[in-house]
Amino acid sequence: MRAEFRAGERVRVRAVDPAGHTRVPRYVRGHVGRIVECQGRWPLADECAAGVAEPRVEPVYTVAFAAGDLWGEGGHEVTVDLWESYIERAGKDGA
Repeated sequence: MRAEFRAGERVRVRAVDPAGHTRVPRYVRGHVGRIVECQGRWPLADECAAGVAEPRVEPVYTVAFAAGDLWGEGGHEVTVDLWESYIERAGKDGA
C-alpha cells in the first residue's frame, strides 16, 4: 500500500466511535488537519489490540491541528500520528 496523502494536504479525521480499541483520540475526530509527513508503514494498532493474527499494514501520518480548532483557544499546533484508514481528504472549504 502506497501512501495516499502528501505533506501539506488537508485531511479530515473520520468521526468514528468503534466498540473496541482505537488509536484515534476523541479530541481530533471530525476535525480537519494538515499532513506534516508520512512516518512509514505500520501494523494497524486497532487490529493488533484485537488479536488479529496478521493486522493490516498502513501508512501512518503526522497530522497537525490548530489548537484553537480543537479547544477554542491556543495559538499553537497539536500533532497526532494517525493511520491512513483514520483519515480522508478534506475539501478546500474544510468539508
